[in-house]
Amino acid sequence: MDAPSAVSTSESTAFRGTIVALGGGGFSMSETGESAVDDELLLMARRRTSAEICRSTSAGVSRRNDASELTRVCFVPTASGDSRNYIERFEAAFEGRAQTHVLSLFGQSPWDFQDPAMLLGMDLIYVGGGSTANLLSLWRRHGVDELMKTAAAGGTILAGISAGANCWFDASSTDSFGPLAPLNDGLGFLRGSACPHFHGEPGREESFLGWITDGSLPAPGIAIDDHAAVVYVDGVATSVMVESVEAAAYIVDADGSLCNFDEHRRVVPVSEHGPDE
Repeated sequence: MDAPSAVSTSESTAFRGTIVALGGGGFSMSETGESAVDDELLLMARRRTSAEICRSTSAGVSRRNDASELTRVCFVPTASGDSRNYIERFEAAFEGRAQTHVLSLFGQSPWDFQDPAMLLGMDLIYVGGGSTANLLSLWRRHGVDELMKTAAAGGTILAGISAGANCWFDASSTDSFGPLAPLNDGLGFLRGSACPHFHGEPGREESFLGWITDGSLPAPGIAIDDHAAVVYVDGVATSVMVESVEAAAYIVDADGSLCNFDEHRRVVPVSEHGPDE
């Protein structure tokens, strides 16, 4: 996949690393558990694994030998209260293609509580959806927020869907409190505000545009449809991955005007391939 020329939607922050924000989709919205975006995430992680193997081999220290088998993927289901069904669907989608790990802050059996420092040894961290507010509160209590930043700086890819996409931004649109509401308490790794499920759930578009316009949420807004994902590198949006022709992502300016990412960079459609091809 050729990288498009980077176009920033905001000033670059001090954050360093790669974040992929999914509006919806992935294995959790697939009847079969298969997802082209998830396949691409795994390919990105395998490239990271291969680079680490090359570095360690050059240094005479070989910790891993095969990128395909040993790529380490950790699912973080905090926002769903560590839903057992959610975790099992993740494992079904990734098992056999990578080493699967689960960070359970609730001590969900059989995964049990894990030291969050495990995140530092991962190639890909995949954050599930649910309650953005609950996720942020628990992460801060357990120090997961700082560990995420450290992991990303070391080359680990951070990815997340819905609440798992919201958390990286300054602010977001969330239903954590029941009705949709603005939340100005994000991690701030990425500037501006996020809205997942932009055209996929009633009220998302109208409320998000309104909150950006009246200042309830900071601009720029990033609105992401289901089956679309925005890739950020060092705080700059560099590409959009989509797994359906209807899916898109948009920039929302302070006046509420909506601009499709097509006008700013090449949208990268994800082909229907398996990660082993």
